[in-house]
Amino acid sequence: MTIAIAPKITLYDRDVNLWVEDTIAKLKAGDLQGLDVEHLIEELESLAGRDKREILSRLKRLIEHILKRCYVKLPDCYRGWEITIINQRDELNEMLSQSPSLKQYFLQGFDDAFKKALRLVKTEYCEVAFPDTWQFSHDIDSMLNVDFWE
Repeated sequence: MTIAIAPKITLYDRDVNLWVEDTIAKLKAGDLQGLDVEHLIEELESLAGRDKREILSRLKRLIEHILKRCYVKLPDCYRGWEITIINQRDELNEMLSQSPSLKQYFLQGFDDAFKKALRLVKTEYCEVAFPDTWQFSHDIDSMLNVDFWE
């Protein structure tokens, strides 16, 4: 007869938020021996990946709305697109100020974000002749500050 041994269920498995609070308390107390290092590494890697994905997602949305504002002649929609542009820029500025090393993902991901945004706007506004290449400066300062449609 074989006896099955149930896997040990950790605090991390039961409640991630409680695990985070417990980990913070252990770090503050200097209790490095009590740390769940495996899950701590996993969470830190996940955090870094999430920030990279968010930069690229916000960049794609920013490009999408700049394209709409520049090429789609629907004046009643301009304000909404401009508000989205302002919001995306504010969020990107905040993320890049907090973590300047994320700027490399902004720059590296620009072409891919443009292609994805272009595919979206071409599908949404199939009658509009969008350019197949980005027609403006795509450095970070320009993308976060210039109103290309003026």
